[in-house]
Amino acid sequence: MRCGLGELQGKPVINVRDGCRLGAVADLEFDTDTARVAALLVRGRLRLWGLLGRQEDLEIPWEDIQVLGEDAVLVKWDQAAREPRRKGRFSWFFAEE
Repeated sequence: MRCGLGELQGKPVINVRDGCRLGAVADLEFDTDTARVAALLVRGRLRLWGLLGRQEDLEIPWEDIQVLGEDAVLVKWDQAAREPRRKGRFSWFFAEE
C-alpha cells in the first residue's frame, strides 16, 4: 500500500508499548543526505484547552514505526529515552514536586 502525506496527516498515533495515544500525525521529516524518511512528527498536546499553547511536538524515529494502517499509525516508542523537556514560561506554575 502506498500513501502520501495528505493521507497520513491527522491519523492518530498509538504507542503499542502502553496503548497510549500520542497525538496525531503532523508532518514527516526527511534526511536529505540519504533521501529517506527520518522521523514522524506528532503534534504536541494542548495545554489547558489551548489557552497555554501546546506541549512540544514529538519526533518519532522512522525505525520505531510498526504499522501505517488505514485508521491509525502504530509505533513502538520508548518515551523514557526522549530528550528531557525544556522548561517553559509557566513551568513554575505547574511545578512537579
